[in-house]
Amino acid sequence: MAGAPTAGRAVSFGRRIADLAAAHPDAPALVFAPRQGPERVVSWRELDSLGNRLARLLAGHGAGAGAVVAVALTNSVEHLAAAIGAWRLGACVLPLRWDLPAWERDRLLEVAAPDLVVGDWPLGDRGIPTIPRAAIDDATDPADPRLPDGPLPDAVADPAMAIASSGSTGFPKIIVSPGPGVYDAARPAYATSQQMGAGRGQVQLVPAPLYHTNGFRIAHGSLHRDELLVLMEHFDAQQAVSLIERHRVTTTTMAPVMLLRIARLPGVERRDLSSLRSVLQGAASCPPWLVRWWIDRIGPERFFVSYGSTERVGVAFLKGTEWLEHPGSVGRGLDTDIRILDDAGRDLAAGEIGHVYLRSRDADGPSYRYRGAEPAPTTDDGFTTVGDLGWLDEDGYLYIADRRLDLIVTGGVNVYPSEVEAALVEHPGVADAAVVGVPDEEWGQRLHAVVEPSDRARAPTDDVLRDHCRARLAPHKVPKTFEVVDALPRTAAGKLNRSMLAGERAPDRR
Repeated sequence: MAGAPTAGRAVSFGRRIADLAAAHPDAPALVFAPRQGPERVVSWRELDSLGNRLARLLAGHGAGAGAVVAVALTNSVEHLAAAIGAWRLGACVLPLRWDLPAWERDRLLEVAAPDLVVGDWPLGDRGIPTIPRAAIDDATDPADPRLPDGPLPDAVADPAMAIASSGSTGFPKIIVSPGPGVYDAARPAYATSQQMGAGRGQVQLVPAPLYHTNGFRIAHGSLHRDELLVLMEHFDAQQAVSLIERHRVTTTTMAPVMLLRIARLPGVERRDLSSLRSVLQGAASCPPWLVRWWIDRIGPERFFVSYGSTERVGVAFLKGTEWLEHPGSVGRGLDTDIRILDDAGRDLAAGEIGHVYLRSRDADGPSYRYRGAEPAPTTDDGFTTVGDLGWLDEDGYLYIADRRLDLIVTGGVNVYPSEVEAALVEHPGVADAAVVGVPDEEWGQRLHAVVEPSDRARAPTDDVLRDHCRARLAPHKVPKTFEVVDALPRTAAGKLNRSMLAGERAPDRR
């Protein structure tokens, strides 16, 4: 079959796109859905051609084998093509958030030290060395004779990609994925995609930003597998459901906040989600009631949960049918060994909360560059933790409590904010919630809930929220104070900036 992957045949990322363009040039490779305006359908021929022109644009700015090319663009066709172009030169691609404030942009560039930035960032400010910049508009004209779209010599990037992350520390780090940029149908980049039936014929909706590991890896993995990619410029629940209906989307991966906003859409019970064969929840812990909502809506055999990290030290995974037997779990290790260790590095028994350590059986391990932090702690036998706390049940299923840095100690008792947040967002008047610890003379830290209401004009009162939490939580887990805000500081990937919330409220003595 033309375009079908050949088992065991590894080809470069750039060559894979060229092969698919040769196999079915006029077939759609992707559909781009902007926030406003008409959708843009791009054929394999067009994507391949744009990748070649961008490769020549990048080469003209000095990019080549071994270079690090930072792509600071919004979700777009050009973002995908810039990565394809960089890989065709043998360069490593580092997607970066395009709208960073200047101070954060500059310290990130200081850590990343890219050889070239694709985007509109002003560079060279405040002592940061000048970095060459490529303007994407220079390659949008297919008739420009300076950037022909003919094929280039094959090249393999090694390493092929890196992801920027700040985690809970607030300090930037660059996580470089080891290994060459090659596609091999016999060994998918993610074991989870194989579990979910990924491959040609699937229609993949990507609502996440391409600067995030989920958005970037899933979008390009979908193209490499010859799936139809539906890429959103920015997540909007109403638009996401419309795209699922219109394009008969079969698979998607969403953060819990995205799943929540779809579940809260007025009239969502009348929308057609029947095309969905697999929905994967990732990026953060998901309230059990929300998992049940999705399982009830699409069926337990079509809902999946995974746990991993940008560092790719391992992954846990389970199907909805398993989740019903182990509610709240994020799964068992998928080609991954899992241990729970105490502060002294000793193994803990089932049910005891400790540090979650993973060891992948199918990876070379991550490579890091940090600012202001050390590499993730690793045991002598190769198990690594990224700072999460959790426990295993008797059957080896993993449960995540929270990140160590997010743990709140109030009155000498440990409280995991994710549990309290899950209770809060169960209230229909709460669209989103965050719980932080603020200094308190009596309690040491006081539980403070920051709530984004579904309707600001009819926001639930403190007493209503307190009674709601008391009905679901132990007394020491009920927030002592509440605050209503227009919107929580989440990234487009659904990540919550909890450290910023806590820092802003540290002097608060209400």
